[in-house]
Amino acid sequence: MSLFLAANPLGDVLGFFQRGGLFMWPLLICSIVAVTTMILRGFALREKNVMPVVIQSEIERLVPGGSAERLSRIVERDDSSLARIVRVALQHLRSPRSENVEAVQTRARHEMVILEKGLIVLEVIVGIAPLLGLIGAVSGLVHVFSHLGLSTGASDTRQIALGIAEALNATVFGLSIAVPTLVAFSYFSKKVEVMSVEMETLVVELIAKCYFGRGGIDVPGHRGSGARIPVITQ
Repeated sequence: MSLFLAANPLGDVLGFFQRGGLFMWPLLICSIVAVTTMILRGFALREKNVMPVVIQSEIERLVPGGSAERLSRIVERDDSSLARIVRVALQHLRSPRSENVEAVQTRARHEMVILEKGLIVLEVIVGIAPLLGLIGAVSGLVHVFSHLGLSTGASDTRQIALGIAEALNATVFGLSIAVPTLVAFSYFSKKVEVMSVEMETLVVELIAKCYFGRGGIDVPGHRGSGARIPVITQ
C-alpha cells in the first residue's frame, strides 16, 4: 500500500500544489485560461477557416477583365475572413479603384483584429505567470524566515531547507506556464502574419483582374504592372 502511495503521481501533483502557497491559485487560473485560449485559437486559425481553398482557386481561375459572378456567389455563402474581404471588394467594383482599395483596407484591418483575438491574453499570461511565481516564492521565503529561531533543535536547518524548496514551487509552476504559452503566442502570431500576407496577395490579384482594362493597375506580367495595394495592414 505504501509503495502505491509513493508512486501515486496525482498525490505528488496535489502535494506540490498545496506546498506552493496562496499564489498557486492564480497561477492555476492562468494555466486554465492559457490552455483554453490555445485550443480556441488553434481551431479558429486553421487555414480552411480563414482562407478556404475554393475561394483561392476561384480568384486564381478568374481571367483579367472577366466576370466575377461565380466568385460573388461563393463568398456570399462563406463566412471566412478572406470571403468577407473579397465580398467588400466585389461590392465596390463600380466605385473608383482608390475607393475600393480604401474600403478593402478598412475591412482587412477589422479582420486582423478578429484573427488576433485572444493573442493578447496569451501575451499577458506570458508576462504575469513568472511574476506571480516569483511573488509566491518571496512570500514563502518570508514565511520561512519569520519562523527562523522560533524552534529549537537540530531539525532547524532541515526545516529551513524544506521551506525554501517548497517556496520555489510557485516559481517552477509559473515558469512551466509561461514557457509553453510563449511558444503558442509566437506560433499564432507568426501564423496570423503569414495568412495576412497571403490574403493581401490574393485580394491585390483580384482587384487587378477586376479593374483590368480600366487603366491604372494591371495584372502582374502585363505592361504597366508593378503597383502594389497594401490591403492588409497590421
